[in-house]
Amino acid sequence: MKGPPTPPTRPQHLPAEGVPFFMPLAILALAISAFAVGTTEFVIMGLLSDVAADLSVSVPVAGYLVSGYALGVVAGALPLAALTTRFPRRAVLVLLMAVFVVGNLLAGVAPGYGMLMSARVLVSLAHGAFFGVAAVTAADLVAPSRRASAISLIFSGMTVSTILGVPLGTLIGQHFGWRATFLSVALIGFVGLLSILVLLPAQPRPSGGGLRAELGAFRRKQVWVTLTVTMLVSAAIFASFTYIEPMLVKVSGFAPSSVTVILMLYGIGMSVGNLLGGHLAGKFPVATLHGTLVVLAVLLAVFAYSIHFRTPAVITLTLLGLCGTAAIPTLQHRIMQVASEARTLASAANVAALNVGNALAAWLGGAAIGAGFGYASPNLVGAVLAVAATLIVVVADLTARGRDRNGTARRADEQVRTPAS
Repeated sequence: MKGPPTPPTRPQHLPAEGVPFFMPLAILALAISAFAVGTTEFVIMGLLSDVAADLSVSVPVAGYLVSGYALGVVAGALPLAALTTRFPRRAVLVLLMAVFVVGNLLAGVAPGYGMLMSARVLVSLAHGAFFGVAAVTAADLVAPSRRASAISLIFSGMTVSTILGVPLGTLIGQHFGWRATFLSVALIGFVGLLSILVLLPAQPRPSGGGLRAELGAFRRKQVWVTLTVTMLVSAAIFASFTYIEPMLVKVSGFAPSSVTVILMLYGIGMSVGNLLGGHLAGKFPVATLHGTLVVLAVLLAVFAYSIHFRTPAVITLTLLGLCGTAAIPTLQHRIMQVASEARTLASAANVAALNVGNALAAWLGGAAIGAGFGYASPNLVGAVLAVAATLIVVVADLTARGRDRNGTARRADEQVRTPAS
């Protein structure tokens, strides 16, 4: 006679479910690298005027350095993630950070606009794949109930970069030139690379069906819904943030030296929002996403007017950082849930969607400014995009809920009609 089934053995690298605040040191290594990546992506926004003047281009043309980076992330995220689905994750992360360091070194010595754009595109190719692989790695390092929080800690590296990396990079650029900023970021990236080598344990080769199974996730409608919402949310946030420096100086009337402090306040809001979003996403994923999208749309609409007044502008900007970033770990957690076991490619695709939104935001915001609507107009563009994201996710969730109820009722009806044997 067989005894009761033996419960599955818990992997040794996972903490017990009863340890609510455990996070392995390996996640710190990933967060350090995320800090470097976030800094190099966003620091250009605080240097647009300096880069434009030094390279003899307009501010909107300098803004295309944001779009070029974002499009590079999109171009590199899926192909690189697909190529690495069968390789150990630590080796993949080290290689991607090496590309990051080389690209920033090239940006630091770029003699002209074309070379700078090429260097940023090189860095961006590794960006999407890095966050896709890092998010899955972090999720596998902790208990299932802590996965949303682990993902938010990875992305907190990016939000902390807005508190420290972007303001300090802007300060370095103002005093030593924008090239010194990119050389400093290369050094931070090298520290991140070493941290991964030292702190991240060797990862087994990913199990599962490989590339074919990963691609299978894209047959699910909820995956495409999530990617679309991610793109729109990112575009809503960065339609405003891409042009925040000229907006604060030319509309609010702040001195350029004040921008660093204001960016730090925005970064604090982002950091708090990211961690709060990760915590709430594990408990109330649907309500968290719906709520943050509605508030984001309202804040962006308000910011189009509050930007004309210094104190209200700073308050609104800080709240925007908190609310907008709370949606990011929620969406990353959602894409990994709806993709089920095919998580790596879907996770990278979500990062790519973020950067499609970044590129769209820079273009739409620049078009609004170029059309003569003023530097405050990108905020209204962002508000419209946030409303669109809200409508899509609400309709999709209500439709999915209706299908679930209909399916449950149908199965119950079939059970009633089936004669007892």
